[in-house]
Amino acid sequence: MSVDIDISGLRRERITAVISPLAELGMALHALSEPGHHPGLQGWVTTVTAGLDSHLADRMCEADFLWRSTFSDIFQPYAGIPGRDTLPGATLAEELDLLDKLSDEQFVDAALEFTCALPYSRPGPAALADADARARALELAAARGPQQLLFSERLLADPTRTRAWLRQFLEDCDAAFFADTWSRLRHQLAADARHKTDLLRRKGLAEALASVSSAVTLDEAADRIVVDKLGDGRTATADGGLLLVPTSLGRPHLMVLHRHGWQPVLHYPISSPALAAPPSLERLTLRMAALSHPVRMHMCRSLARSAFTTGELAQIHGMTAPEISRHLSALKKAGLLTTRRRGRYVLHQLDVTAVARLGSDFLEGILR
Repeated sequence: MSVDIDISGLRRERITAVISPLAELGMALHALSEPGHHPGLQGWVTTVTAGLDSHLADRMCEADFLWRSTFSDIFQPYAGIPGRDTLPGATLAEELDLLDKLSDEQFVDAALEFTCALPYSRPGPAALADADARARALELAAARGPQQLLFSERLLADPTRTRAWLRQFLEDCDAAFFADTWSRLRHQLAADARHKTDLLRRKGLAEALASVSSAVTLDEAADRIVVDKLGDGRTATADGGLLLVPTSLGRPHLMVLHRHGWQPVLHYPISSPALAAPPSLERLTLRMAALSHPVRMHMCRSLARSAFTTGELAQIHGMTAPEISRHLSALKKAGLLTTRRRGRYVLHQLDVTAVARLGSDFLEGILR
């Protein structure tokens, strides 16, 4: 499984390594919402959380599906600008201006990505225009609770007002904690971007991609970049460019923006936190046995990012509900799942803290 980027005809000068304050703010919000994904950031998370105004913390929960279960493409709006060659802004304000330039259809579809209701790497109906897509998005939002349903309803009913709400929220996050964090991180990120640029100029794309991650390779014969991930996707640079965007807060997430019609982006981590000590041999044996089935390992990719019902997992993985239930039972018996009830829905999610104890290779594999 992999995400492939067709780079046929891509000119060297259209490949750009560049930093993005908005993308890093998105990763900051993700780390605050899912600290288990980022054991090396516990000190930073604790400090920021302790200093958060209660009103801002409440607003952070209102739309946390934009950054908790997945990294929404709204944090990389430059990729959606027509022409597919726009670069990130030098400041957060400039990038928020780029976010304002996305059409309502682009913004809503990117914000509803968490529902898995819309085609991603191929053309499809827009939720604002298609009644079936809208209904499906709201149905899946309901499975994640009344707060996410309410936000989705607001988004579909009045995207202009919701976009204004989000911009103000991001500006308030910048004032509260991110401006200080960015002032400390941007020099390290800029240095890495310069290093990638130098590799591109002196040694070529293959060497630059190898320095991004061992999971990223160049298939020169096929004119494509292959990103090894527990998932499938395809995109192409076409007549646009390719962006390499480093993150300090995002490890272990190596992400590929491959939304149809958008400029491809490789969003890669540059630092490595220390993980927890390994579990007992008995516990390790039980857990590795549960993960030995390839379907269960594939399910872990979904469950690491969000909580899902049995029915949703059955639809995502093309299996029956009883088959999914048997795999969930094996993972739960090994102590790798958390389960909670919300109304008539039972939601299952991977315990990433427990998985982290299996070792960094497996954790990075499913979160990549």
